[in-house]
Amino acid sequence: MNEIIKKHLEEHQAVLSTLELLAPQIDRVANNMIQALQDGKTIFWCGNGGSASDAQHLAGELVGRFVGDRKALKSISLNADSAVMTCIVNDYGYEHIFSRQVEGLGSEGDVLVGITTSGNSQNVLNALAVANQKQMTTIGLLGKGGGKASSLVSEAIVINSNTTARIQEMHITIGHILCDLIEEGLQLKA
Repeated sequence: MNEIIKKHLEEHQAVLSTLELLAPQIDRVANNMIQALQDGKTIFWCGNGGSASDAQHLAGELVGRFVGDRKALKSISLNADSAVMTCIVNDYGYEHIFSRQVEGLGSEGDVLVGITTSGNSQNVLNALAVANQKQMTTIGLLGKGGGKASSLVSEAIVINSNTTARIQEMHITIGHILCDLIEEGLQLKA
């Protein structure tokens, strides 16, 4: 087997084997999301690069569907509206791309999930700070020790790895688990 393939698969499996330790945090996050959705609130997601893709993917799983046909759930990826994003970047700067949206769209009781492999993405940190001011529930899907974001969130799920690719792989796995728990908790499975 090619050594690069073997290295990636072994590292993936090693990090994956630690996810069971995060089960209590995952369960608490799912329960927070279920409660917010039951209360008519919205789950917002944000991230950069691959984490932006994860944010869009997971918002889509909730608005569309994860397992089977069901009613749409209120979920928005803050990195999906190019007109809003480019306006904010042009007028305020990249570090405000998410916080400005949270300021305008977020309400008390909503959930903001900040996805950052380093835990130090300034635009995500700013969004979490604004969400906390608005009394939203803040969740961090983090890596590399959690970074500055770990002290800004209501609940941190920190992947025990310093490798961005492995962290991203675990974030999407956890995101899918959250979607499944939400559908089950809201009794929406087909």
